[in-house]
Amino acid sequence: MAELLDEEEIEQRLEELGDWEREGDEIVKVFEFDDFAASMRFVNQVADIAERYDHHPDIDIRWNKVRLALSTHSEGGLTAQDFDVAGEIEQSIEY
Repeated sequence: MAELLDEEEIEQRLEELGDWEREGDEIVKVFEFDDFAASMRFVNQVADIAERYDHHPDIDIRWNKVRLALSTHSEGGLTAQDFDVAGEIEQSIEY
């Protein structure tokens, strides 16, 4: 089981990520692309990362915008795994 992060750890990890935002028990970011096809390529790359971590974001696709939300639902909040997946997305995917 993953351990929930305290407020100080959450704020520090958010700063390290850059432009992800906290919304309650989730960290979220909206990515914008030129078209739907580019959005779908991005989502497929995110899916590969999520499978490697066995930790899956909520994904909302709106034509050229993709909203990702990460939270550890089984723990009821944010854990290191949420930030690790977000960091991997930021480092591994060109958008």
